[in-house]
Amino acid sequence: MAKAYASIIVDAPVEAVWQVIRDFNGLPNWLPGVAGSTIEDGRDPDTVGSVRRLTLENGATCSERLLALDDSRYMVSYSFVQQLFPIRDHRATIELTPVTSGNRTYVQWSATFEDLDGHAGETAPVMQANVFEAGLAALATTCAGRAALPGVLRWDGWRPAKVFCSSVINAPVPAVWDKVRDFIGMGAWHPGIRDMKMIGGVRSDKISGVRDFMFGDGRIMERLTYLNDADHAFRYLIEQSPMPWINYHAAAQFLPITASNQTFALWTADWVASANDDARLIPDIHENVFQTAFDTLNERFFPG
Repeated sequence: MAKAYASIIVDAPVEAVWQVIRDFNGLPNWLPGVAGSTIEDGRDPDTVGSVRRLTLENGATCSERLLALDDSRYMVSYSFVQQLFPIRDHRATIELTPVTSGNRTYVQWSATFEDLDGHAGETAPVMQANVFEAGLAALATTCAGRAALPGVLRWDGWRPAKVFCSSVINAPVPAVWDKVRDFIGMGAWHPGIRDMKMIGGVRSDKISGVRDFMFGDGRIMERLTYLNDADHAFRYLIEQSPMPWINYHAAAQFLPITASNQTFALWTADWVASANDDARLIPDIHENVFQTAFDTLNERFFPG
């Protein structure tokens, strides 16, 4: 299966960028090379199953069907009906994720497909460079400085976690992953952590291994529940903490920003606690744990 992929940071909040992306009939407003777009059969552009017919500036035409539209997670997926390329089984997706540091937006554009016989390797580099990379650069220019519409709320639906923290790290994913993968390495990228060790001396990449450390005046024990070198992600839960919560689970993932060769870092956490405790815990974990860790990564290892 062939793949094309590109990603970028847009200097506008996700709500503003989503208003541009969710318009399935709006490609001529931002994608270079597209001269016109018409939704067939008089359907609304946000009707799943609708087909848009595109006219390119060189006179060529193609059509694409809307497969999925998600206002709660900022995602649109579509496939070719009438092809521009020698491929089959095409599916493309544009996904938006808020960058909480700076109120910007991480945009990914990806596609998978099969090349037709005799055309192996032809389409992916063209689609990636001429459509995805060029398109995202144009999108960033189109949306830069835009504000969200009045009254629009983030997460049109239940937000994905109590704490949702994301930031840009000034290095490519492999370099960042080399620093954050070690489950007992966080003391090097968070100033408040000390004396971190694995209980029983087990390897730090052992699933079910527990790290023990001091944070402030409290002792914390966290168990590694997931580690993925392919997707650059990990998850863990807290087994012991002085904080007034139960069932604390957290997850982090590090994704490429191809336009700048940087990393989009995303860290989330959920737990059960009283509303009064959450009023203090949520901003504290966001700013003093997750965002501080991201900032320290940049300051100590990747100053840009």
